Amino acid sequence: MSSSRTTEDTYEAQNDQRLDELHSKIRTLRGVTTDIYDDAERQHLTLDDTGNAFSGLSTSLSQSSRRAAQAFGLSGAGGVRQMRIIMYTVGCFLGLWLVWKAKGVWWASDST
Repeated sequence: MSSSRTTEDTYEAQNDQRLDELHSKIRTLRGVTTDIYDDAERQHLTLDDTGNAFSGLSTSLSQSSRRAAQAFGLSGAGGVRQMRIIMYTVGCFLGLWLVWKAKGVWWASDST
């Protein structure tokens, strides 16, 4: 009987040891799961904040665009038309080019 009792005690000790190891693994797995959940929540909040920032930027940009259109008279009737602005821009560049060419003719270097 003592031999079977010793064997049972050995098996019981092995079972207890394996149960402790399993419990330790479960605690580790629970900790990892909690860490993953916390990280996912942090990333979710970061993405929400980023989305809110881009929404704010989009709103601000559209307001600025609307104000610029009003300042240049591009929106609404009776304002400066887009074609007129284009013509002014082309005229300015043409005028600057003519001045640049005239400067080259009038102030030619005497290095010859």
